[in-house]
Amino acid sequence: MAQQSAIQTLIELANKEAEHLAGRLGAALRNHRENEEKLTVLQQYREDYAQRYDEGMAAGLGISNHHNFRVFLAKLDEAIIGQLAIVRQLQATIEFERQAWQAAERKRMSFDTLAQRAQQQAHRQTLRREQKSADEYASRALANKPHPYDPSIGQE
Repeated sequence: MAQQSAIQTLIELANKEAEHLAGRLGAALRNHRENEEKLTVLQQYREDYAQRYDEGMAAGLGISNHHNFRVFLAKLDEAIIGQLAIVRQLQATIEFERQAWQAAERKRMSFDTLAQRAQQQAHRQTLRREQKSADEYASRALANKPHPYDPSIGQE
């Protein structure tokens, strides 16, 4: 019984750890998705701004406006590079969190398997005890029953 209790405690701890790590993985996935969306917005904004620059160039943009467009496009490129680095780092974080969660799940499943084996073993032992008890009862009943060919029967 103490072994069963210890296994149950381990299972509960493993479940809590797996749930905690699943939550961390979920947060990492959400964070990654949000930052990918930011990257997409930045890239779309850069495309729109570059198109406006091209249209301005075709319409005869002044030097100061040309310079402002180029400076702003460079800043957008820097922001995109920075956001891309964040997204890549978050991809690595997701992989790390996924591996940690998978390891916790394997551990939890191992404890579940141990608990099932212990339960099966206890069930087999119970069946053996019951069979032994039934055999002993039948043996005693047979030993106490007079044999039909016993010559001492009927000589009274």
